[in-house]
Amino acid sequence: MIMYPSCDMNWPLWKRILFRFFFIFLGLYMSPWSWFDSLLYEIKLSWLTEWYSNLEDWAVRFANAKLFHIKEELVQVSGSGDTSWGWAQLSLFLFLAAVGCIIWSILDRKRKSYNKADYWLCLFVRYYIALFAFLYGIIKLFALQMTFPNPSLLATPLGDLLPMRLSWMFMGYSTPYQVFSGVMEILAGILLLSRRTATFGTMLATGVFVNVMMMNLSYDIPVKIFSMRLVFMCLFLLAHEYKRIVSFFLMNKQADACSTYNVQFEKKWMKITRVALKIVFIGVFVGWMFYNTLENYKQLHAVQYDGPIPKGIYNVDSYVLNRDTIPPLITDTLRWQDIIFEEGYGSIKTTDSLFRKRYGRAYFNYTIDSVKHSLKFVKSFADTSLLLSFKYEIPESNTVLLRGKLRNDSLYVVLRKSNRHFQLTERQFHWLSESNR
Repeated sequence: MIMYPSCDMNWPLWKRILFRFFFIFLGLYMSPWSWFDSLLYEIKLSWLTEWYSNLEDWAVRFANAKLFHIKEELVQVSGSGDTSWGWAQLSLFLFLAAVGCIIWSILDRKRKSYNKADYWLCLFVRYYIALFAFLYGIIKLFALQMTFPNPSLLATPLGDLLPMRLSWMFMGYSTPYQVFSGVMEILAGILLLSRRTATFGTMLATGVFVNVMMMNLSYDIPVKIFSMRLVFMCLFLLAHEYKRIVSFFLMNKQADACSTYNVQFEKKWMKITRVALKIVFIGVFVGWMFYNTLENYKQLHAVQYDGPIPKGIYNVDSYVLNRDTIPPLITDTLRWQDIIFEEGYGSIKTTDSLFRKRYGRAYFNYTIDSVKHSLKFVKSFADTSLLLSFKYEIPESNTVLLRGKLRNDSLYVVLRKSNRHFQLTERQFHWLSESNR
């Protein structure tokens, strides 16, 4: 038998209505049955929960077509969480929660309280917040969420960057700051795992995620819906303890002990099950996330690029199109001004629409065949359609010659490696600063 906290057994009407609404809304958003999706995908068992994803996708698209009309063709959530599909999903969940609340209120109008259901809802919300606190915290702990600005970004004029990329570079520039952010998120997750420290953990998580939410809203980072959801869930938990919080922080009075998570398991098997489930959560979710992130970190730092064309920035000394040498005029935006080779990808200073355009530069991915001395440019890792194919020569260590075709035109390019240096890469730090730099 489970002994639940001795709470008010007669809730006011407004509280019962709000609980019904949030129980449905938060339940749909958390969907605990899908928490194992990533793990099931790794072990080839994703079909166990795939039915729910397919049902949800159908419901979102059907509701959008009949009710919301956010966009005719919805774009699924992928790199961005704020796609038209994401907003349609939010609209559907709000609609279902409102309709469900009305039906529930009519059918269950005689019930005076929902203490047991409220306990389980708070428990799942608490672990849901902890789950994502660990997820984002561990990635930041290894400085993998925001990487240090690469040469292509460093070569991009500041005014050409979008707000999100500017904020990403700001966070990625300082590894200590990113690691500190990750430690705070992990600490919030650890505190949320224990009933005794859950209140402090919720308050810490609120501070952490409010900062994340404000960055997303202020810099147009496309994770607005999700960050607002995490903040709302934190506030939902804190609302259960508002009297304690007000007494302690505002009224300077003694606060009562938290009773939100204070349940008593009378039977031994219940106590064992509770501890076992917590160990499973820590081992499966936290442990698996840490292991995966560590492996990604090792792979990222294990192999150093040692290709025939050295990484770096190259000035385009000569650009010959159909045997016609094109001078390096500032007004000519189609001519290549410089090219940057990184590990498997790069960018060119040109406005040529053949390439993938970002922030005033043309991006590409490339492969090299050192035996045939061939260099192939493709649009991206996802889109491997061939853009250009060159034969290359390296007559000197700092010179690369390319011969190939640009569309239907012959192209001959002479690249000279640049010694350009970016001060930002020096990672400057001074305890003593005699002037504002």
